[in-house]
Amino acid sequence: MLLTVAASASAAAPVTHRIFIAGDSTAAAYGPERAPQAGWGQKLQAWTTGGWEVRNHAVGGRSTRSFIDEGRLDAIAAELRAGDVLLIQFGHNDAKREDASRYTDPDSDYPRLLQRYVDTARSRGATPVLITPAARMLYDFRSLLDTHGRYTLAMQALAAREKVPLIDLDRSSSAWIRHHGEQDAKPFFMFVPGQGKSDGTHFSEAGADAVACLVAAGWRGIDAAAPVKAVTAADCHALPAPPATPVSPSVVVNERDIAIEQPGPHDGLGTTTAYPFFSDATGFDLVFRKRAFHPGATIGDHVNDKDEIYYVLSGRGRLTLNDTVREVGPGDAILTRNGDRHALEQLGDEELVIFIVYRPVAR
Repeated sequence: MLLTVAASASAAAPVTHRIFIAGDSTAAAYGPERAPQAGWGQKLQAWTTGGWEVRNHAVGGRSTRSFIDEGRLDAIAAELRAGDVLLIQFGHNDAKREDASRYTDPDSDYPRLLQRYVDTARSRGATPVLITPAARMLYDFRSLLDTHGRYTLAMQALAAREKVPLIDLDRSSSAWIRHHGEQDAKPFFMFVPGQGKSDGTHFSEAGADAVACLVAAGWRGIDAAAPVKAVTAADCHALPAPPATPVSPSVVVNERDIAIEQPGPHDGLGTTTAYPFFSDATGFDLVFRKRAFHPGATIGDHVNDKDEIYYVLSGRGRLTLNDTVREVGPGDAILTRNGDRHALEQLGDEELVIFIVYRPVAR
């Protein structure tokens, strides 16, 4: 009789399926010592339906390559069983060309390695779901930059070819950032005034929760039976951010800690290195930026919507200002007025390095 009761109780107990996450720092879990930093993977449980357990294997700094090489995919495979789901989100670290242990070519290695994750899930009766990398909160001249383009396209192509469900988090998180705007989106990321942190890649607690909501909304959007709550992107956009600090304290930063590689502004050519000084400062309405134009880089021809100052520190360039063209070099200061048209082209073998100062246009 005891055996019968035990068997009946076992049969009545709900079967728990698991959602495994393979990913990088944007999905990883963080302890209280890293507060307020959090990853969307550690927030996803709150957006799932009953009977599903999230097992987050995401680790900071990993790419599709290094995650496999460290045996982390094998560790997931050892636990996967029929009915489980494997969420796969990589791309941030796959683009690190300077690190051979992580870099993957978006046209070859990246889709080939993603296929390993897909095959691993399917071979165990689990469902693979691909997730494009979350967008960075990286603006240049009021335009949100796309830093994952080729990796997002490669993942989309693989999903279509192999008929794998795809959550386009790159697209939805870009829309979420644009919904809030450059300043109001900052509290969702690790912009911490007074600590010298200006991090538009990693999330605060509020940001991680909102991105987990976007994952759930995207999943529901491609599968009405997905084991997540019935939410929409609009619901995620409405989630509140912590209030920004009214006035941030005085701070000293070094350019080596804030350097960001960017394309030429205003649809310009080539690549540049930008140094966005004090971009995390609040109660401060002056943009002060250093930009190094690598050989061949340009600021595209455009019409100003504000007054702006360029000061040439080193190198040489060709300035087009309205109907005039002239060369500029060290010591030249350029005032471009609201409504005027200008462009700037780097010349020679030496980088063109300038300071840029302006007040943002109120929107």
